[in-house]
Amino acid sequence: MKQILLILAVVALVGCGKEDLSLRLEPTPNGKDAQCPFCEEYFPASDISTHKVRCPKNVRDNTANQIKTSPPKHTTDSFEQIQNRIAKNEAVLVDVREEFEWEDGHLQSAIFLPLSDLEEWESDKSYALNLAKKISKDKIIYCHCVSGGRVMPASAILQKIGYDVRPLKSGYKDLLKAGFEKAK
Repeated sequence: MKQILLILAVVALVGCGKEDLSLRLEPTPNGKDAQCPFCEEYFPASDISTHKVRCPKNVRDNTANQIKTSPPKHTTDSFEQIQNRIAKNEAVLVDVREEFEWEDGHLQSAIFLPLSDLEEWESDKSYALNLAKKISKDKIIYCHCVSGGRVMPASAILQKIGYDVRPLKSGYKDLLKAGFEKAK
């Protein structure tokens, strides 16, 4: 009986090999964890000697997740790269302009998904499932509008539901000039 109690005490103190989910402070070399995006962002390497930081593991993990889902930046992919990826069926072009703009002209390969609809559907979980039927999550989404402004909130919404989104700073007319075909 004493052996069982001793084993239980050791298991309770050490854990069962599972990650402890409670808040736990982890000391780090020189007060900073080089693997921690929180420490790196708020206490850059140049400040390592002046800041003694202890990083809660769950804060570090949550910050890393937030960094992964931070708002996307305008893509640096070239027009040629974009056209090649679309031609290889690795990517899709999403037009986030409004319906009247779409009707005035749109790109042949574009999918119509106006920002106003995305904003309405953002809180609707079934929307993400329906969108996944239309646009596979294994494809890159290049969003465009008129001048690169509306693509940012649209891209953030699409990214939240799991898409690799690369917003274009160039608008519809720029894409036409770059050789993208206008729909007939």
